[in-house]
This record gives sequence, structure tokens and C-alpha cells, in this order.
Amino acid sequence: MKFTCISLAAIIAAPSFLGQATSQPRQSEIDSADRLFQAGKFTEAGKLYSQIVTQNPKEYAATLQLGRIALLSNRLEEAQKWLEKAISLQPSDADAKVMLAETFYRRDDFQKAAAALNGVDVSSNKLIREQYPTLNVAKLESFKGQTPYELHGNGTSTRLKFLKTDPLPVVNVRVNGGDEVTFFIDTGGSEVTLDTEFAKELGIPQFGAVQGTFSGGQHAEVQQGRIETLTLGDWTIKNLPTAMFPLRQLSEDLGVKRIDGVIGTTLFYHFLATMDYPHGELVLRRKTAESLKEFKASGKSIPIWMASDHFMVGWGRVETLPPTLLFVDTGLAQAGVKLAESVIREAGIKLEEEKASEGAGGGGTLKIVPYTVHQLSFGDIREEKVPGLYDGPFPWENMFGFHLAGMVGHDFFKGYAVTFDFQNMQIFLQGKR
Repeated sequence: MKFTCISLAAIIAAPSFLGQATSQPRQSEIDSADRLFQAGKFTEAGKLYSQIVTQNPKEYAATLQLGRIALLSNRLEEAQKWLEKAISLQPSDADAKVMLAETFYRRDDFQKAAAALNGVDVSSNKLIREQYPTLNVAKLESFKGQTPYELHGNGTSTRLKFLKTDPLPVVNVRVNGGDEVTFFIDTGGSEVTLDTEFAKELGIPQFGAVQGTFSGGQHAEVQQGRIETLTLGDWTIKNLPTAMFPLRQLSEDLGVKRIDGVIGTTLFYHFLATMDYPHGELVLRRKTAESLKEFKASGKSIPIWMASDHFMVGWGRVETLPPTLLFVDTGLAQAGVKLAESVIREAGIKLEEEKASEGAGGGGTLKIVPYTVHQLSFGDIREEKVPGLYDGPFPWENMFGFHLAGMVGHDFFKGYAVTFDFQNMQIFLQGKR
């Protein structure tokens, strides 16, 4: 049996990012900016939106989009400024409040994140349900008086050896001071995720559930909670939000006795994190200028943006098609790429139906059809004859209002040391085995 991308916290979305039509004479400029945003040209779109707001400071749609682009770029002070202005222009519209809450969430200011949602019907809000499911008010408020992701430990870094690198990297950690347990690493996931039964054994508090969307467009319930500590090598992190989902069913496919959890992008966000595939280890460094020096000197830098609460996207190229945005999902196992069906057709890629097999994804059993991408680029890195897989609809293609051609997975990255720098929004790729 093969299994495919876990992407534990990926929630399908169809955001109303364009705002309402307006009779303003500048509507053609707004349409032009919107088209740039849809094409993923965020810098160019931002310049046009800025011009529009300069000409008309009360233009809500452009103001909201400036906040959205700043959030995508992780420029949080700027995002807060534009989103608060948008709220002042249209206090009844929930989108700006939700994105402002996400801005505070990324700063680990959970109390302000919860307060920003005042007046928003969180249970039925589409933007929360589909893009920001981690904005659970009860969970956020449970951290009152505590510092989320509080780091305890000496030194500038800690290292965890991979127990296995294929089909996905797995490491040993400790939860709430208990015995060592095995987690796998998946940047397709958001918050640290625990197996549902493991969470019950630990007595993890629950704050409700959301409907997760997984490979092939399948759905499954993901519960929300929190843990007191997570020990990674020589460091212990206190006060972490968590998700809960049945994971032990994946143990055999991952080639280990028992999987109890997942390390996702949100934990990496708090460090300068390196998945060093050639040396078989995860390295977490404090986010300092000193830590960055070695990467700036020798690594190939790829700019990224972050949509939702964890979708790292960057420019790449499929075959000879024009450049396009791709999602960095290291949890895509036994493949280097997964493309939207429309992109497969446009690139003239042949599905190898005669080699189809059954696989397991986060939402259940899938039919997996392999194919080969003869040339795949991500940033300045180009690989040839990259194995791909098709397992049904690619629900993230138009998730955020811009086109996402597919995801880059484990087999593409495993020849490199991959470092994630969220302060400067870039990924460094070093070395090649």
C-alpha cells in the first residue's frame, strides 16, 4: 500500500477576496489589481491597490487587499495597520476581523487574536472554517496568562536525528514530559497534531472540531486542543495549541511501530528550522541574525508567501509552462510533485493508469496514479524526471483566490538541507547528495 500527502490542517477555501463591486470611477483599476492578485503577482497588485487607496482613502476593497497581501508576506505590523483601517471603513464585515485575528495569532498574542473575533460568528464564518480553522476562541483564551511556544533550553540550536528518512522523516519527541513517542514531519500540516487515541491517553483538553480537507478532496474531522510541553532534543517548548486526528493508522505505511503525532509548519514558524535530508536530522535554531549568516552565504534562497495558517507557496515551473505558484508540502510521500488536473492536461503529462495502486491519505483510501514530470523547478532549483502522483481533485488549486498549480513534495527536497526562514519569508536549499 502506498500513502499520499497528509496535509493535516489544509482546509479548502473559496474566499470572497475581491470585495463588492463599486460604482467608483476607479473600478477598472481595482479589476486590474485583482487580476494581478489572482495571477499571484502580489507585489504588482499591492502597488496598484496602494495607488487606489491614495486616490480614495475610503476604498474598502483595496484597503482589505493591502492587508491580505501584507499578511501573505508576513509583514504583520503593516497587515495590522491596513486591516484595522478596513474594519473602521466597514465594521460589519467579518473578513478583516478574521485576518486581523490571524495577524495576532502569528505573533503568539492569542488574547488579542480572540478579542479581534468579537462580533464574528466563528462557528459559521466561512473564512475561519475554510482558511483559518486554528482561530478557535476557546482554545486561544485558554492561554490567558501564558506565553504560547515558550522556549526552555540552552544553546542556539537543538538537533533531532531522523529515525527514518523515507517515506517521510520521523523523529522521537516527548509530550507533556512523558516517554519518547514517534512523530513524522509534514509542512503540509499546521499546528502540532496528536493521534486521537494518544490524546485521550494524555487527557488532552478539547475545544471543538473542524472539518479538514485532505488529498483527493476527502474530508475528515480534526479536533482542537492544547498540550503543556513538547520536548525536542535538548529543548522543551511550553504551551502549544494542537490538533487531534487518527494517525496510528498510518504507522505501517511509515515503517514504524507506532505514530503518535506530527510536527507541522506552525512549530517551524517559531524557529529557523532545517530539514537536513542528507545528514538525516531536524535542526531548530533560534531566530537570530547570527543563525542566518551561513545560509545567506551558501544557500539558494527562494522567496515564499504564507497563505492560511501554514501554506508556504513559492514560484516554480512545470515542464515548459509559464512560471506558477507551488505549495511546499514535505508530507507528500513517495512523490516529488502533485499537480492539479488542469495543469497535468496543459503540460501534456501522461497518467500511467496501468501502474495505478491503492493508497491511504488523511481522509481515507485513494486511487493513486503515477506520472513523471520531465522538468520541475522551484525557485532556482531544477530537477528532472520527478515522480508525481494523481489521487483525484486538487482542492487547493484556487483556494486563496490565486492559482496554485500543485505541491512540491518529499522526493523533490530529499537531496537538500531545507531551511525555513519566516522572518524574511524565504526557503534556503543547500547541497545535493
